[in-house]
Amino acid sequence: MCFQVRDVLDSMHKDAKGKEKNKNGEFLLRVDGGATVNNLLMQTQADILGSPVVRPAYIETTALGAAYAAGLAAGIWTEDDIFNSDEKIKDARIFHLAIAMELRKKKLKSWAKAIERTFGLADLSL
Repeated sequence: MCFQVRDVLDSMHKDAKGKEKNKNGEFLLRVDGGATVNNLLMQTQADILGSPVVRPAYIETTALGAAYAAGLAAGIWTEDDIFNSDEKIKDARIFHLAIAMELRKKKLKSWAKAIERTFGLADLSL
């Protein structure tokens, strides 16, 4: 899963042309949902991505998003209140790259080789 996420993000980065970085010039992957409770998965994602992975204190954000949308529509708060608050990141857990760059490169090269080996395996005539 971590390698697939990295591949998708690589494609998105090409389209974004650097606009996805924060004020410190780094990309932060913000995550939510049930799988994010797995610390090993989150650390592996940070290692494979080479960028910090930010898990909020409240990981089930679907309902929270609906509440934010309703609050925006009702004028209770602004987009800045929701998206630019340092308060949210204060309680978040941030996973940083924790493996050597050589090991990371080796893992990425192995992944690319595995993907390349699957080319042409599918019989599309079925």
